Amino acid sequence: MIRYLKIILVVFVGLQGLSYFIANTINFDYALLAVGEVLSQRDSPAYQNPILPPVTNPALIKLALVIIMSGELLVGVLSFIGAFAMLGAAGKPAAAFEASKKFAILGCGMALIVWFGGFTVIGAALFQMWQGQVGVSSFEGAHMYLVPSGIILLFVAMKDE
Repeated sequence: MIRYLKIILVVFVGLQGLSYFIANTINFDYALLAVGEVLSQRDSPAYQNPILPPVTNPALIKLALVIIMSGELLVGVLSFIGAFAMLGAAGKPAAAFEASKKFAILGCGMALIVWFGGFTVIGAALFQMWQGQVGVSSFEGAHMYLVPSGIILLFVAMKDE
């Protein structure tokens, strides 16, 4: 039963990553504006002396969005590969099931890289996205995504016997 619960939770991490990739693809222009708003630091009234200089170059803003979206896609793909591998090993001995977790762990880890590393560290700490209206929603949303992904990562990584 625990093995199947782990598989289902990894599928949800994959759905989360794929859903945000698709949403950003469908709403690419808006996503580009949101990333541009954060990187430009136009809406950062509290700290007048930013850590990093504002980024306003359209090519760099587009590159940042493509990196974010690539990370989201990787969350989905790695998690789905991992869930499929785990499903194939669900009825096998513990060693086989442990070995099947590699991509699931990578998928959950990629979720932490995207939503903790990208949004919390780079976006919030370095670009002060928490100060602006567009940025604060993305920052708060990132926490809603990274916390469950981290908990699921720990749960899936637990040894099965």
